[in-house]
Amino acid sequence: MIHQFPLKEIASQSGLSLATVDRALHGRAHVSAQTARRMQAAIAELAQQEGQLAARGRRMFVDIVVEAPRRFSDELRRAVLTVLPKFTPAVIRPRYHFAEDIDPGKTVKILARIASRGSQGIILKAQNVAPIRAEIARLAVLKIPVATVFTDCPDSGRLAYAGLNNENAGRTAAYLFYQSLRGQAGTVLTATSRNQFQGEEARALAFADEMARLCPNVDLIDASGGAGLALGTSAKITAAVQGLERLLGVYSMGGGNAAIIATLAALNLGPDLFVAHDLDRENRQLLRQGRLGYVLHHDLSADLDSALQHITAFHKLRPPVPDGETADVQIITPANCPVA
Repeated sequence: MIHQFPLKEIASQSGLSLATVDRALHGRAHVSAQTARRMQAAIAELAQQEGQLAARGRRMFVDIVVEAPRRFSDELRRAVLTVLPKFTPAVIRPRYHFAEDIDPGKTVKILARIASRGSQGIILKAQNVAPIRAEIARLAVLKIPVATVFTDCPDSGRLAYAGLNNENAGRTAAYLFYQSLRGQAGTVLTATSRNQFQGEEARALAFADEMARLCPNVDLIDASGGAGLALGTSAKITAAVQGLERLLGVYSMGGGNAAIIATLAALNLGPDLFVAHDLDRENRQLLRQGRLGYVLHHDLSADLDSALQHITAFHKLRPPVPDGETADVQIITPANCPVA
């Protein structure tokens, strides 16, 4: 494999031993396909971080552990590279651990593996369940700070939460439906990727409360649990709308929107209004095509900047950062949708 990086840098980035990296690079025996993929990913990450590799300062490895569809993780990776140069004199080296659909037990194993090899901090988007909260608490005892992003794991000992004010987002979505429906009676479909994501759950609860107040003639049906992935989301939608003849709207909090639109179209249930979250490449295209009415968005770069500020402050590289500040939601329409 052609590369320009020292073996020790590849080992540090991948979490593999020098001996394993050497075997994998030279095509020797006893290297699993998973190990080879991890090393290839590390080399690609190093290529993206060449500016950081050349910088001088205190080197910090920060592990970014995210459960999300690939389209979201791609946006996240771009946002990370945008904010890294702001943190001089620290030289932050991100290591990525992305999965589209992962059991909480496997997330715990990833966090434990990170702890065993050492890390200066973890940025985490994960399910808010007891085993993950317990592992975050263990990491806090080990002095490995965890900043949750986009969705929180409260009461876990995490260092800070950086992300959207999800209750405000849910209330904002309800207001958009109130303005659009103007007293109509009918059904609105809601969908989160997982109920175990605290952020999406908070959106859903706030939306339901506000809709009950603003649109008392509207019934909500839920199709959550598709993990934001096409097949799972389509199956949940199909099951939820059985017997429905008309659909006033959709509030999608967890993605998979192209699949939702295609599934509803096949059932002749095109909604009057579709409100989604996040400006990933899929949603930008759907918005420009007029297939989404609004996208509720917040700045991923600002969230990551905040998470890294908390982690560098933990290591006394900057003054303490106040916790509890959340990002507010932006309403994106086809008229103000950015190209990228």
